[in-house]
Amino acid sequence: MSIAQLDSPASSAAPASGRTPPVIRLLVLATFVVILNETIMINAIPRLMEALHITEQTAQWLSTAFMLTMAAVIPITGWFLQRVSTRSAYSTAMGLFLLGTALAAVAPSFEVLLGARVIQASGTAVMMPLLMTTLMQVVPEAQRGRVMGNVSLAISVAPAMGPTVSGVILQFGSWRLLFAVVLPIAALITWRGLKQLQNVGDIQVSAIDWLSVVTAAAGFGSLVYGLSKFEGGDIPVAAAIVAAGLAAIAVFVVRQLSLQRRGVPLMDLRTLRHRTYTIALVLLSVSFMAMIGSMILLPLYLQNVRELSPLETGLLVMPGSLAMGLLGPTVGRLFDRFGGRVLVVPGAIGIALALAGLTQVTMTMPYWQLLGLHALLMVSLAATFTPVFTLGLGAIPSTLYSHGSSILNTLQQVAAAFGTALVITVMSARADALKSAGVPEVLADLGGMRLAFVVGAVLSVIVVAGALLLPSRANGAAGSGHVHV
Repeated sequence: MSIAQLDSPASSAAPASGRTPPVIRLLVLATFVVILNETIMINAIPRLMEALHITEQTAQWLSTAFMLTMAAVIPITGWFLQRVSTRSAYSTAMGLFLLGTALAAVAPSFEVLLGARVIQASGTAVMMPLLMTTLMQVVPEAQRGRVMGNVSLAISVAPAMGPTVSGVILQFGSWRLLFAVVLPIAALITWRGLKQLQNVGDIQVSAIDWLSVVTAAAGFGSLVYGLSKFEGGDIPVAAAIVAAGLAAIAVFVVRQLSLQRRGVPLMDLRTLRHRTYTIALVLLSVSFMAMIGSMILLPLYLQNVRELSPLETGLLVMPGSLAMGLLGPTVGRLFDRFGGRVLVVPGAIGIALALAGLTQVTMTMPYWQLLGLHALLMVSLAATFTPVFTLGLGAIPSTLYSHGSSILNTLQQVAAAFGTALVITVMSARADALKSAGVPEVLADLGGMRLAFVVGAVLSVIVVAGALLLPSRANGAAGSGHVHV
């Protein structure tokens, strides 16, 4: 397909009557389905251990490998999305996801299932930046908050809903149903997308720098893997892998700075010269750590300490997750009308209050109180994510949208891995110390969880500080290309 056949951003930019452009609705739906699979395996681990005769540590690789692949592939998507059409990127993403899902549904062994998860994740890694980049190209600045509110359903709510959805599906059959149910839905979405999707933006043709590809994959992949190893308690090995990952990322950064002078970076780091974008990046990373940490700790508390079933646990956290999704469009409209600070500052404070409340969990805390704290956390995250996404990407020039989205999604994976490693390591270390002091096992586990929630509450102070530094509007940086320093 030639460049002349592509729609320009201007021709696609004005959705009639303030409605969300069809291309965005299609991409949001597709992204929701593919991101849901990042956390859908959490409740299936006991079934997998029994069916495939594997240990819990081995089964965890089905989630770890998904996250590793995302971290390794996403850095390449900034380059990729500038060099293929929208339809080609969509076909690639959904084709990989469908292949991985079909393979997983019939996987005869753990090794095949693990490979299928890697293929799934490769498609998901392309879909997330594709959605964000396309949105910034086709939606006028005055309507981005409302449309980004719809996008938050896919970006934020899908991973939160994964354990709940899997808990319900697993009541009706084996772990294979998780993929058998998703496959026809994803196939239908893919068909509709290929039938209706139009190309937006212009194609930029250039060669890929393989040193950048290798160092990005090795660096971010090793960093996420090393952080995940902290969960198993093998701290020296984990620290060595993290150090190797950071060294590879350092080489990657130096290489990008060199390629930027020639105008052909794999990941354009000039996005970080925009103050609002950088603050948004930090704020989103820490907020995502808080969400992932609570997603891990709260189910552990409810199942291991309060002895609820996976389904009961999923139902208890469902109201908060649903509230987060349903509030997305409302938050977006409020952003368009009043700007970001009126939402982000209260949202950041709400995150801090919810995590502070969860530090007080006990053996008998009423379930309505737990539900309320979780709902407060999810609603506060909804009030934070949409404005921060919009302000961050709106602060950079349109030529950097794909790179800005790529960096943001890469750090989201790193933040998820870091948040997981942090809460598990702190919880385990505290619980072991209490057990050594003669504290009963359940009370020791509870003490570990409470300390992990304290760490989350301390991190939320960074979210509050970042919220106070953000402007209410992106100040038209994307349109002017002006760099804020």
